[in-house]
Amino acid sequence: MKQSLCEQLLTKPGDEGAITVSISRHVKPGYEAQYELWISGVIEAASTYPGHLGTNVLRPGPTTNHEYVLIYRFDSYSNCQTWEKSSLRQAWLEKLGDMVEGDSVMRRGTGLEFWFDLPELPVQKHPSPHKMALVLITVVYSLVLMFNIMLEPLLEGMPLWQHVLVIVVLQVLLMTYLVMPRVTRLLKHWLYK
Repeated sequence: MKQSLCEQLLTKPGDEGAITVSISRHVKPGYEAQYELWISGVIEAASTYPGHLGTNVLRPGPTTNHEYVLIYRFDSYSNCQTWEKSSLRQAWLEKLGDMVEGDSVMRRGTGLEFWFDLPELPVQKHPSPHKMALVLITVVYSLVLMFNIMLEPLLEGMPLWQHVLVIVVLQVLLMTYLVMPRVTRLLKHWLYK
């Protein structure tokens, strides 16, 4: 029996992957320094919440429609919601006062595409799944092969599950913080075509 589009898109809580949220705001002239202090405080507050994966801030410019863009990531929708519905976040939002004008614009993205996000591109713009899969297969294969060759003497004699665990932890950390940001920048013209 063929599944409906809705059934195909349904995901169990916790299986949705990382959540990327961007919030664009127009800061009133003369309030930039005050707003940047506010951003520092709200980032520090968010970083104390479970599942927080990091934050980027883009200053106003042509690529951001002359707005500040705050981009933050959580490891799951549930953890993101915990932060977004928190009284601490609400208190920080109340401190915005007269610093901003107009409505803020919030966008969300989920899944593996967070590895492909570039701060200078709008968050809703992602490469095709085929291109992401091709890049991920190439990077994962290369890293797994490299770690197996380099670490074989150290991992020899370990049970298979420990051997695999060491390789996976090293691979994911390296991909997330070092390899994928560089690969994405290197291939951005092809990925985002």
